Amino acid sequence: MKKQFWALFIIFSTSCCACAPEEIIEFAVGNMENFVGKGFIPSEEVKALGKFQNTSIHLSNSSQDGLKEATIFLRLENGDPKILVEQRDILARNCAKLYLRDFEKAADYSKITIQFVQIDPYNPENVSMEEYTFNTQDFE
Repeated sequence: MKKQFWALFIIFSTSCCACAPEEIIEFAVGNMENFVGKGFIPSEEVKALGKFQNTSIHLSNSSQDGLKEATIFLRLENGDPKILVEQRDILARNCAKLYLRDFEKAADYSKITIQFVQIDPYNPENVSMEEYTFNTQDFE
């Protein structure tokens, strides 16, 4: 099904040269959310909490010793340092709460990891990251 989606997307994007790039992005995001679940893409409300410039999501399913663990990784990049300087753990909890509220398939995951990432604009290899992991059932 994934291959069909990308083939359809490529055909659509190359056959609609009169379309604005924003329309193509909206189409792709809409189809991705239909496939993965509504609320998969972090809302503007989540981004606004720390004035984050970029966000990304990674969904992981792993199994160790016969136990399955499904985790959501919410990566929040280049937030406002003034906001991030105080009580990051509370900010991480609030970001997790908002994301889980909006993501319709959140109940399929047992954990959520919030990653605060700061990237040096002058040296992109200089990266700092801080993670906070929560059980999703704590937000029900």
